Amino acid sequence: MTFDPSRRSLVGALALACSGAAVAAWAASADPATAWRDVLDTPAVRSTLGARSLINGLARAGQRIVAVGQRGHVLLSDDGGASWRQAEVPVSSDLVAVCFPTERQGWAVGHDGVILRSTDAGQSWTLQLDGRRMGAQDAENPLLDVWFKDAQTGYAVGAFGLALRTDDGGAHWEPLTQALDNPKSLHLYALRSVGNDVFIVGEQGLLLQLDSATGRFAARETPYKGTLFGIVAGTRALIAFGLRGSVVRSTDGGRSWSQVATGVQAGLTAGLRRSDGSIVLVSQAGHVLVSRDDGASFQPLRVEQPMPAAAVAEAAGGALVIAGPRGAARPLPLS
Repeated sequence: MTFDPSRRSLVGALALACSGAAVAAWAASADPATAWRDVLDTPAVRSTLGARSLINGLARAGQRIVAVGQRGHVLLSDDGGASWRQAEVPVSSDLVAVCFPTERQGWAVGHDGVILRSTDAGQSWTLQLDGRRMGAQDAENPLLDVWFKDAQTGYAVGAFGLALRTDDGGAHWEPLTQALDNPKSLHLYALRSVGNDVFIVGEQGLLLQLDSATGRFAARETPYKGTLFGIVAGTRALIAFGLRGSVVRSTDGGRSWSQVATGVQAGLTAGLRRSDGSIVLVSQAGHVLVSRDDGASFQPLRVEQPMPAAAVAEAAGGALVIAGPRGAARPLPLS
């Protein structure tokens, strides 16, 4: 992947050069046994506490559930989230999101511009891209979400409007920033496809929809101007959600949106459409909201031990796997 050097910030380039020189000088004088190593050059350390540490993202890889989190941890569960084991990962950067378009092929993204790929259902990972190869402007920007249409075509988005696309399974990633109606370079938190459409959500109510004719992501107006963290497709509607329990809904393919009351004031951090068609949203305060009318209304689910959530997935059999700052919770049955 190549980036135009003219796009690099002079201040950012100088900061990177100065910090690089300082690190090089320190490393040269340090004890080799204790010298600092870049997280991009340091494989994730195995930990028995991985399943109880911060988990930011969950995805299904066939019947397997894959979790990603801090320090490059990738955890695998083959029993619906009841137990976990750690995968081999070549970096120890914090990972934020994960996506498996097929049972065996998946991608994970995170801090330091990291993009990882797995071809064995998450058992092992290879590094496809990192911030050092992006250039000074994007070197330290985290990627916050990844989505693949199939094994070849995918997108990744992140902080300060960072957006990338690949058409060859991640062998090459091309910048998309100039194709987004995002003049303020707002953070991009999530993207999902709905049929042939692709949507991106972010700060200040930003909601972008791919125009397949032009290849641009056009801004759509919504009644909510706060941060949106995610988007879910129902049977006949789209649901975007974010801070202060906010939900907006579209029944015309994203052209217009209306607000939906949830009765929750905490940030809604993750959501999914279950195999039975119901929509589930989870919050940073431990709320679990369920809609059985395509997002027109939501009801709270009683949870005995609520935990702050950053991600949610559906296990085989319909149980919910919820994860967040305290790791992964026990599978939650949902009839």
